[in-house]
Formats: sequence, structure tokens, C-alpha cells
Amino acid sequence: MTLASLTRQTAAGRVKTGRTVDKWKVFRDASEARELLGLQDRTLAVLHALLSFHPESELRPCGQLIVFPSNALLARRAHGIAGATLRRHLALLVETGLIIRKDSANGKRYARRDNAGEIGTAFGFDLSPLLSRADELASLAQQVASDRAALRHVKEDLTICRRNVRKLISAAIGEGAPGEWAAFEEAYVAVLSHMTRSPSLDEIRKILRELTLLQEEILKRLQQLDNTENLGTSDAHDEHHLQDSKPESPNESEHAARSEMGRRPDRASLRPTLPLKAFPLELVLRACPQIISYGSGQGIRRWRELVEASIIVRSMLGITASTYQSACDTMGTENAATIVACILERSEQINSPGAYLRDLTTRTRRGEFSLGPMITALLRQRGGGLPSSPVAQPRPS
Repeated sequence: MTLASLTRQTAAGRVKTGRTVDKWKVFRDASEARELLGLQDRTLAVLHALLSFHPESELRPCGQLIVFPSNALLARRAHGIAGATLRRHLALLVETGLIIRKDSANGKRYARRDNAGEIGTAFGFDLSPLLSRADELASLAQQVASDRAALRHVKEDLTICRRNVRKLISAAIGEGAPGEWAAFEEAYVAVLSHMTRSPSLDEIRKILRELTLLQEEILKRLQQLDNTENLGTSDAHDEHHLQDSKPESPNESEHAARSEMGRRPDRASLRPTLPLKAFPLELVLRACPQIISYGSGQGIRRWRELVEASIIVRSMLGITASTYQSACDTMGTENAATIVACILERSEQINSPGAYLRDLTTRTRRGEFSLGPMITALLRQRGGGLPSSPVAQPRPS
């Protein structure tokens, strides 16, 4: 035994007066922290067997904390492990400072009892380190639980990011969008190739950072394409406007005037076109929670983040950039993003999201569409409803 082990055992043997702990609670904490303590499953089985020889359910400083089973009894309670294996794991428990050997003169384990039959002196394994280190073991177990939760969360974030990048690239290729999408695909595969079968928390975080940067580059490229397409659409519209602005001949003007006078206006043309009422972001996310998983980083907390997520979703749903931009021009960017979020919620019922959005855009131009019923229906499906705040009241259609 090394000097460090002796020092650790001496310190572990100092038990605070009045300190009482549940022995199985301490065992569970030690089991949770097994990797930090360097324990194996067989080692924990031996520790469990040692605790089973302690007659009480609690470890108390004033109680008898020394157990003295023979190797045969101990091996039987440790699921019948071999003698050499038992000795090796007992030595590991001593080395890690969870138990202390208290040897008799001849090295045997036994107890001396007084006339009343009470144990006076015992030789065997002292469990007092478990009592003195109970807080430390609980802290280690909590650390392991926190690390496990963090690992689970970062794995979920990585899964979402992988899905988003994969769908963005597939949608861009499927739409025939210009760009080096093969290079993006190679970069995506290269990042994931560094992942091992059982990656650590730090390794997953590193891969997530790299994929997040790749996703931002793809989004930037898609936004550039959207801006380019919008500029081309605007130029075409201006050219069409200039052509319509050319002076007409007298005959053409007279013919157009007679046609206009003879045409009866329909009800839709007489209806005033008003801007759609915007709903609070919190209400939109309550009605459409699926889009939150497409937000970058910490979810969606601002309208800008919802708009960015809607760009991802519209590509995934097969909505073209021109259709989406037309909706933004007609309804407003925030309302268009809200409708994309609503379409995502009902994607299983909507056969053609692009055609559906074009229809809503046309109805909005005619003054025949309001966001209120759509959001209300989704809220009712989730057991919620519209608040009575004037901001959230939809415009009557």
C-alpha cells in the first residue's frame, strides 16, 4: 500500500459526530460516480455485498461500522465470483478509499464480544469512509447526472442541426438552385466523419459548432439567392410597368374606357385590402411549436429568428423562393413566416405547401384571408386559445 493510500484512508476514517446516512443511498451515489472513482461493475457488487453484512440500514458514527465476513460468504453474496477476483476488487475498494482494512494480528476477520453479547472489537473491513465521504459521493453523482443531461441535450441539438443541414442541401439540389452544393455536401460528410462510436461531450460540442457554421454558410447562400431572385423580379416588374405606362392611341383609350364602363365590378374588387393583423411571437410559437426545432442556437426568441427558421422550413416543404417572397411582399415578412410555421404544423394534411401558400397570398390581396382563424384552430388542437389582449385579436374577414 502506498503512502498516498494510507493518508487517504486516514482522512476518510475521520467521521463527523452526529452524521448519519442511508447506506444504500451512499451505494447508489458511488454507483453513479463509478467512472469518476475508477470502479468496475464487479467492484460495486463486492461493495454491495459488504454493505449487506452491516445489520442496520443507516451508517452512524456511534455504531458498529466494521463488517467481518469470510471470503466464502462474501463471494457468495457477490454473485459467486472467484476468490482471486474478490481479492482484486477488495483491493480496489481500499485503494479508492471507500473502505479501510482493519486487520487482526493473524490477519483473520472476527469480532470480540462482551458478556452481554455486544461487539467490542472487530477486525475486517471498516465502512466509515462511506460515511465520511457521503457528501463527496453525492456531489460526484450529481456531476455525473448533470454531464449526462448535458450530453443528451447536445446530442439532440446535433441531431436537429444535422437534419437541417441535410434538408437544406437536398432542397437546394432539388430546386436546381445555383451553388457549390456538392462542396457543401462534402464538408458535411467530412465533419461527421470525425465522430467516434461513443463520442464525449466535448467532441460532440466541437462537431456541433462546425455544423452550425456550415448551416450558417448555407443559409447565407440561400438568402443571397433569394435576394438575387427578388431583384430580378423587381426589374421585370419595373419593365412591365414602363410598358404599361406608354401613351395609348386615342382608339385604344376609347376602347378601354368603353370596356371599363361596361364591366360590372365584382364584390372582391370593391373590398378594401387591409394589411394582415400581426400576432405576438409567443402566441405564434404556442400554436406552432414544431418550428422551434429549426431555430439556430437557443431556439426562437425574436421575430428575426422565426423568419430565419421559416426560410429553412420553406425549403424543406418545397416552397420556392419566389412564392415565399411574394407572400412576404403581400402579407409582410413576419406574417409570411407565421403562415409557413402554420403550414409546417399541418404538413401531413397539406398536399402542396407551395400551392397552398400561393392561394393564401392571392386571397390576402383580395382581402379574403385573416390569420386569426388559422392560429385559433391550431391553439384549440393544443388545448389553448387566444388571449383577450387587443394585440392578438384578428381582423374580421
